[in-house]
Amino acid sequence: MTENYLDKRIAVLLSGGVDSSVVVYELARQGLHPDCFYIKIGPEEEEEWDCSSEEDLEMATAVAAKYGCKLSVVDCHHEYWEQVTRYTMEKVKAGYTPNPDVMCNRLIKFGAFDAKAGREYDLIATGHYARTEIIDGVKWLVTSPDPVKDQTDFLAQIDDWQLKKAFFPIGHYMKDEVRQIAEREHLVNAKRKDSQGICFLGKINYNDYIRRYLGENPGLVIELETGKRIGEHKGLWFHTIGQRHGLGFGGGPWYVVKKDVAANTLYVSKGYEPRTAYKDTFRIHDFHFLSGEQPMTEVTFKIRHTPEFHPASLEQTAPGEYVVRARQLIQGVAPGQFCVVYDKEHHRCFGSAEITL
Repeated sequence: MTENYLDKRIAVLLSGGVDSSVVVYELARQGLHPDCFYIKIGPEEEEEWDCSSEEDLEMATAVAAKYGCKLSVVDCHHEYWEQVTRYTMEKVKAGYTPNPDVMCNRLIKFGAFDAKAGREYDLIATGHYARTEIIDGVKWLVTSPDPVKDQTDFLAQIDDWQLKKAFFPIGHYMKDEVRQIAEREHLVNAKRKDSQGICFLGKINYNDYIRRYLGENPGLVIELETGKRIGEHKGLWFHTIGQRHGLGFGGGPWYVVKKDVAANTLYVSKGYEPRTAYKDTFRIHDFHFLSGEQPMTEVTFKIRHTPEFHPASLEQTAPGEYVVRARQLIQGVAPGQFCVVYDKEHHRCFGSAEITL
């Protein structure tokens, strides 16, 4: 059963992109005029790091005006750079693989925004490709019909009170359908490309983002099987387990298979998808349930934003701690990644936990 929202006070997070713009259209066509909000994020100093694009705000303003909606700008600059950036840098410095987009949803879009402007609203609507359902009186996060665009993995760390306010008006559409609606309705951003970067960073390169805060810390690159020196890295934090591209070493392909933080050494393995790049068993800790604690045995999961869901069994070893036993070998399992867990039909999302090895 879907949620009734026609009598609710709705805030729309309007980014200037096509997805959130179609959210406003979807509500307006039902006679609603939600209040729209543009979240402004920017770094502390340098102009070239300013990611609160004028173009984004111009497009958000045009869409809000088209449908007679009020648009307000909410400055969450401090919260983003204090909370999301700190989380990211602490994780990468420790040798882990963080996900800033996951924490951005929890800490900023449904966190800092709610504290600053969202508390008077019943629902916070976004352009995420996800859905919610009421099952036996409980609100669940459920997957989008578009397997490529499904974004439930990015929402799997939001708090239960945030899920209760979350609203995804385009979650039942395929991406192509959203584009068609935008073009049919002559939205100003109908042909605008999707953002490919990290939440709020716009065109800023991820490695440049890391380099700004942590700099470089050169160390050895060693072939795992032979102990042979392959070259030097500029910092372990620029590399992730399972990485193949961008290593810059001849005679490959090379895969990143291990990081020794204490020795500042990067281990790589040569060949086509070496066995050392795969795991079928790993541990997760501090499981975050979205809709209350649930029994989880036979499940599906994903560890990165891909269309594939992997079948597995879970064994609970302590409160919030589980061993994941996948039915197949999984490439690039790395500590710090979020393992997002779903039911066997990969419909309901139970929540997520960090991988620990």
